[in-house]
Amino acid sequence: MSDNRGYSNKLANVNRNADFSSAGVKLGRFCIAEDKRVTAIAKKFNVTKLTIYKWFEGSWIPNEKHTDQILKYLEREDAKV
Repeated sequence: MSDNRGYSNKLANVNRNADFSSAGVKLGRFCIAEDKRVTAIAKKFNVTKLTIYKWFEGSWIPNEKHTDQILKYLEREDAKV
């Protein structure tokens, strides 16, 4: 079992097995690894916490605007996902 910090093992496993081509899944891997608070990430992208969780698990794909914002955020954070 790995250290998922504040995230559930279920979410971490779903994220780990999700399609990595989604910016939301990439964001999830970064946030889980760095223990970023979902509330803060939701506020940053002006979406609900439910949206963030769905992005992380890959069941919802961010729209074009959010995909661009996510990729720029990950680049600024120098995310190694």
